[in-house]
Amino acid sequence: MPDDAVVVGSDAEASDLVTEARRGGRDLPVVVLAGGDLCRTLGGTGAARPGGSGTRLTVDLAAALLDGKIHWFCAHLVARPQLRPGRWWVVANAAHHGRWNLAPRAHPGDGLLDILDADLSGLAWVAARRRLPRGDHVPHPGIRYDRVSAIQHSFDRSVPVRLDGQSIGRFRDFSVRVEAEALQVVV
Repeated sequence: MPDDAVVVGSDAEASDLVTEARRGGRDLPVVVLAGGDLCRTLGGTGAARPGGSGTRLTVDLAAALLDGKIHWFCAHLVARPQLRPGRWWVVANAAHHGRWNLAPRAHPGDGLLDILDADLSGLAWVAARRRLPRGDHVPHPGIRYDRVSAIQHSFDRSVPVRLDGQSIGRFRDFSVRVEAEALQVVV
């Protein structure tokens, strides 16, 4: 593992690091994952440290153009209303989202993004939520699950968006694409 690798403890820290490097026109550093959903999806324990040992992998990133402004994320984009239930639109590069196995087919190195589009009412939402930790909420007739390299999507009005666990504002128009094999990580 390179001594100049950068340790991040969360997906938010990883996406901040990527965004800073991309906006500054710099190469992406090797990132040591010490926590987060991407780390968990890759089987990491968070114990890797610069100068130590670990498994080095090349993973995908996602670029999201949201109402005309570019953002990057490592694990997931979640667009959903403030109140639950309601329509959820998720773009996942990592399978896990907190305690949930939200996108059970997602793999951060396959060159694809997993899209979940769900609009579930009260009881259906409760039933699906109960199954989220195991990842067996899909297939479900109220949840569309696709795997794509790029997608465009619009909402009727702006919705709150979280990238890698961080709230970044409200947006209406989405254009998301995978950047295959863009980031070197160590778990």
